[in-house]
Amino acid sequence: MSNQINISESINKKRWRKFKSIKRGYYSFIIIISLYMLSFLLPLFINSKALLIQYEGNYYSPAFNDAVPGLNAYYDGNKFGQDLPGEANYRQLQQEWINTENWIIMPIYPFNPYEDITNNENKMYESPSLTHWFGTDDTGRDVFARMCYAFNISISFAFLLTVVNYIIGISIGGTMGYYGGKFDLFFQRLIEIWSSLPLLFVVIIISSILKPSFALLIFIYTMVNWIFLTYYMRAEFYREKSKDYVSAAISMGQSNTKIIFRHILPNSLVPVITYFPFSVVGGIIILVSLDFLGFGLPPPTPSWGQILYVGLANITKWWMVFSPIMAEFLTLLCIVFIGEAVREAFDPKIYSRLR
Repeated sequence: MSNQINISESINKKRWRKFKSIKRGYYSFIIIISLYMLSFLLPLFINSKALLIQYEGNYYSPAFNDAVPGLNAYYDGNKFGQDLPGEANYRQLQQEWINTENWIIMPIYPFNPYEDITNNENKMYESPSLTHWFGTDDTGRDVFARMCYAFNISISFAFLLTVVNYIIGISIGGTMGYYGGKFDLFFQRLIEIWSSLPLLFVVIIISSILKPSFALLIFIYTMVNWIFLTYYMRAEFYREKSKDYVSAAISMGQSNTKIIFRHILPNSLVPVITYFPFSVVGGIIILVSLDFLGFGLPPPTPSWGQILYVGLANITKWWMVFSPIMAEFLTLLCIVFIGEAVREAFDPKIYSRLR
C-alpha cells in the first residue's frame, strides 16, 4: 500500500518531502524566511520613535506610522511640550513622564539606524553595552539597528537582482535553444561581446556621474548577470526539443508558444532552480562589496559593507568588524544550506526507478 502511495505522489510533493528531510537546509529556510518577513516590521521593534503615546487625552503612534508608507511619522517636539528643535525625543519623554498622567510605550530596542551624534545621548565609538548591544560607529549611530535594517536591504537586493536576471536569462536562453540557427548564432556573438564589458569600471563611471541608488545598482548588474543563465537554458532547450514528446506536440499542431511554455520550459527549470539560492548568495556579496568600496548605496543607508569599512579603518573598534562579518557569514551559510538541500531534492537520480 505504501508503495502505491509513493508512486501516485506527484514529483513536486516528493521534492518537498525530500527537502524537508534535509534538516539543516529546511531549518535554514525557515529561519531566513522568518527573519526576512520580520525585517519588514523592524520599525515596530527597532526604532527611536514611540509605539504608542498618550498625551493630554490624545493618542499617537509614530512607530506604526513609520512602518506604513504614506502615513505621517513626524511629530515636532513642541507638540508634546518638549523644548527641543526638530522631532520629539521619545526616549527623553519617557523619562520625563514617569510620574505624570501622560505615558509612552517604546519599541523593544529604542534606537534607529540613522540617529547620530546630533542627538546628545549618542557617542562616537561606544563599546557594546546593555544600551547599545553592538556599540556605535564613527558618527554615533547604533550598530545593531543598522545591522538589522541592512539585513532586509541585502536580502531584498539579492532576491530582486536574481529574479530579474532569471527572467531575462531564461527568456533569451530558452529562445536561443528552441529556435537555433542564425537566431542562436546572432545572440551567441552578442553575448560574447556583452560579457566582455568591464562591470566594475562601469559601476565606477556611473557612480561618479549619477547618485547610486537601489534601482540603479539593480539595473547595472542586471546588464551582464543574466548571461550565465542563457548557457544553462540554451543547453536544456536543445536537449528537450529533440525528445519525442516535443515532436508529438508539433505533429498535433500546437503553437511554438504552447510548446515552449507548456512542455519544454517546465522540464528545463531544474538546473536553474537548484542554482537560485547560490545566485542570491552572489547578490549579497555584490552589494556588500560595492558598499565596502564606496560605490554602493548612498549613506546613511544601513549596509554591512559600510559598517565593515568603518571598522577596518579603525581596527581597534573590534565590534565594527566582528558584527558585519558574522552577520554576513551566518546569512550566507544558511542560504548555502538551503541551496544544497534544494539541489539534493531536485536531483533526478533520487526518483529514478533504474537506480
